[in-house]
Amino acid sequence: MTGRRGFLLGFLLVALLVAGGLSSFASSSPDGLDTVTLHGCTVTETAGGEQLDGTCIARNAGEHATAGSPLADYAVFGGEGTVGLAGVVGVLVTLVLAGGLFRVLRRRSPAGSAPSRDD
Repeated sequence: MTGRRGFLLGFLLVALLVAGGLSSFASSSPDGLDTVTLHGCTVTETAGGEQLDGTCIARNAGEHATAGSPLADYAVFGGEGTVGLAGVVGVLVTLVLAGGLFRVLRRRSPAGSAPSRDD
């Protein structure tokens, strides 16, 4: 049990370090899909914000369904500089959901059934 527990704690520590630490080095530039959707457009600053002019497909884009959620756009409640915290929260939520799913699935296995070994 100690070996498994040590592995899981090490895995959790590495996941938290990657999500919380390395995410600060991620590019703030748009990703490939965002860049491609902006081809053919020019961005104009207006009193109401940015306006897209031209023939790009980004002109038809709108907010996604989860835009108002607490972790939208890789930030906690839209706050600047909270990318690392959002990553840590994401790792912990994923761990809790996966752990709960594994526990439920393990309980559903038939009682008394052990895998047979054909040597």
